[in-house]
Amino acid sequence: PIVILATNRGICTVRGTDMTSPHGIPVDLLDRLVIVRTQIYGPIEMIQILAIRAQVEEIEIDEDSLAFLGEVGQQTSLRHAIQLLSPASVVAKANGREKICKADLEEVRVLYLDAKSSAQLLHKQQGSYIT
Repeated sequence: PIVILATNRGICTVRGTDMTSPHGIPVDLLDRLVIVRTQIYGPIEMIQILAIRAQVEEIEIDEDSLAFLGEVGQQTSLRHAIQLLSPASVVAKANGREKICKADLEEVRVLYLDAKSSAQLLHKQQGSYIT
């Protein structure tokens, strides 16, 4: 079987024991794994991935908007940038256009926060919520 794990735990205690091991995985299991390091996508790679995703979802987007979306992905995450495609398409169609423009992306970017921005907003406004 193929099992894919993602971790950034470093050296830590294996649960249920007093042993420490890389990633908190028992050494006998770790010896049987292949570890593949991943790296953050560069701007060009991110734009290529976004272009493919737009094509798969049959969403038309111009080059400037794709570059802007790539910048958004670099600042936040690829997942967030991809998730902006669909609402931006809806906004474009509501404005009578088939192709997404930069203004559509800017509008939906204000409406949909990425995980870090959302957490920061919650932390900043924590006194306003019922506890």
